Order: sequence, then C-alpha cells, then structure tokens
Amino acid sequence: MIPHRLINIALRGMTLGSKFLLIFFLARFLEPAELGLYGLLVATIGYALYLLGLDFYTYSTREILKRERNEWGGLLKNQGALTLVLYALFIPLLLLIFVAGTLPWYLAFWFFVLLVLEHLNQELMRLLIAISDQLMASVVLFLRSGAWAVAVVLLMFIQPEMRTLQAILGAWTLGGLLAVLLAVWRLSRLSLSGWRSKVDWRWIRRGIKVAAPLLVATLALRGLYTLDRYWLDALAGLEVLGAYVLFMGIANAMLSFLDAGVFAFSYPKLITAFQQSRSAEFRQELKRLLVHTLVLSCVFAGMALLLIDPLLHWLGKPLYLEQKAMFPWVLLGAFLYALGMVPHYSLYAQNRDRPIIQSHIASLLVFVSATWLFSQSWPQLAVPLGLCLAFLSIALWKSYAFFRLTPAQYYSPQLDR
Repeated sequence: MIPHRLINIALRGMTLGSKFLLIFFLARFLEPAELGLYGLLVATIGYALYLLGLDFYTYSTREILKRERNEWGGLLKNQGALTLVLYALFIPLLLLIFVAGTLPWYLAFWFFVLLVLEHLNQELMRLLIAISDQLMASVVLFLRSGAWAVAVVLLMFIQPEMRTLQAILGAWTLGGLLAVLLAVWRLSRLSLSGWRSKVDWRWIRRGIKVAAPLLVATLALRGLYTLDRYWLDALAGLEVLGAYVLFMGIANAMLSFLDAGVFAFSYPKLITAFQQSRSAEFRQELKRLLVHTLVLSCVFAGMALLLIDPLLHWLGKPLYLEQKAMFPWVLLGAFLYALGMVPHYSLYAQNRDRPIIQSHIASLLVFVSATWLFSQSWPQLAVPLGLCLAFLSIALWKSYAFFRLTPAQYYSPQLDR
C-alpha cells in the first residue's frame, strides 16, 4: 500500500513538473505569436470540454458508487449515450470557431482530435478515481499531460526542425491516445455487466438536472480563462498574448501545486469534520488551510518575482522582457484566486453550493466590465487587471457567504458549545 502511494505521489509530481517546464521551453523554441496561438487553442479546448461533458460526472459518479458492480455497465452505457448526443449537437456548432476565423482552419483537425481525446481521458480518469484505482488514474494522467511534454521537449533539443506548433500538437495527440487505450484496457479487466440493459433516458434527464447548476458556475469561471486570451489577442495581438500565456503558465503552476499539495488534503477533512459535527477539528483544519495557502503562495510569488528577470533573459525573446510589467498582475490574480479557495472549500464542505455558483457568475460580469474600462487607458494590462478584480470579487463573495451561513462555532472557538 505504501509503495503504491509513493508511486502515485511521484507520478502526480512528475506530471505537474512536466506541465510547468513545458511552457518555458515552448517560450524558448516557439515564436511569441505561436505560443499565443497555442494558448488560444488550449483554452478553447478546455472550455469546449464542459459542453461535451456537462459536468455529468457529478451525478454519475455518485450513482455508480451507490449501485452494485453488475449494474455499472448499464450506467456507463447511459452516460455513453448522452455523450454521443452531446457530440452530435456540439461538434458541428464548434466548427463556427473556424468559420468565424476565431482560430485558423489548419488547426481544426488538431482541435477536434484533441478535444475528443481530452474528453474521453477526463471521463475515464474520473471513473478510475471513483473505483479507487488511484495509481492507474495517475499513470493515465501522466501519459495524458506529462510524458508527451517531456518527449517533445527532448525532440526539440535534438532536432531543431521539430520546433513547431504541429510537432507539439502531434505529441499531445499521441500522449492522449495512449492514455485512452490504457484506461480502456484497465476498465475492461473489471468484467462489468449490465451492458445489455436499455438506455435509461429518465436517469439521464435526472442527472442533467442535478449537474446543470454546477455546470453554469463552472462555465462562468472557465469563461474567464478563455475570454481573457481572446480579449487580449484583440487588444494587443498574438505576440503579446504569447507573453501572457507564458506568465499565466508560471502563475498557474502555483495553483497546481496548491491543489495537489494543500487543497486535495484539506477539503476531505473539512467535509468529514462538518458531517460529524466536530467544530474544533473543522476550525483547526480551516486555519491550517488558510496558513498553508498564504505561506506557499507568498513563497512562490516571491521566488517568481526574483527569478523572472534571469528567466526572461534566458528565453532570448525581447518581447517577453518588454511585457514584464504584466507579470506581477498575473501573479496577483493567481494569489487572489488561491485565497478564494479557502472559503470555497469551507462552503463546499457544508454543501453550500449556491453562493459558489453566484460568485462565479458575478465574477464573469465583473471581469467583462472591469476589462472594458481598463482597456480604454491600458489595453495591454486590461485583461490581467480585470482578472484581479474578478478573483477579488469571488474571494470577498465566498468569504461573506462563509461567515453568514456557517454556524459560528465552526470559525470562532469562543462560541463553541
């Protein structure tokens, strides 16, 4: 059990490290405009995933775990039927991205292949986690997000002709395909039954109703990370967007490390403590979550600010140095986002989903309004400034909701009874 856990942690760490380093080498080997286009493609695929999935897993995972294994095949068949319907509905609509010229046509093939592979990998990984096969889920994640990144960087070092956007997308496709094949093989070994049952459309409709509210919140929040890139492209061009993608890659590394090293450990403890009415334990874990988030965020931000100059000089692209003023604002946005996750998980532990949903929707409105205002005077800084205000609004909204909705003894020892 211990070796498996260590291997699992190592694989997760290698995946995070690979994603963290990939963005640096892309910035070194690609032109800023190509890096900007890569950022647009990644953000668009990330957003389109929610259209193909509808966050249905929030319902189906609980349903699978409530049923006997001989019923799992039928439930997976139901979800497969929904997936086919969503593919038939949204994939033709997504062609409008290319018809409108939002992305160039030569990326259409890669877009749809990667979109399908990413969606299948996402759903298969969630299923592996649900059946407690954490080790295989980590192996699949490493193939999907880590191994190909290392391989393509090595190829770029060895063969300069591989330093193209197409080579990167090809490596991503290969990694995604291998991950899907491995996950399918592992699940096939479970010998699940129930596949011959008819598709239960009533069950599917019930699941959509459960998943829909959280999907709206997710789409609003993910919309920030999609609209920001397109808006900056419109305001300042693909080259400046390339610098933004680089800076966001650094800032998002902080969020990835916090998610894997802090949030993933804290929120299950918060849930358990609240469900069992252990207010002292809840307060202790909440304090630990806040302190760890603040300390790690400040340490990461301090190191990033110290190292950004030598890093940008190493990249050898003057444009990145010219846009360095953008970096502190991008870093501040990530810090505010991380801070907002403390009340977020506190509310989530109490099943208080409504303020989470409301704050995400409101943040999109704040972002659009603030970015439009800032773009009148500071077009190149408008997007990161808008994100800062959006994430500040989320943190304040969730904090207010936490103190308003949480029983006082769960945050104040003086009121513990």
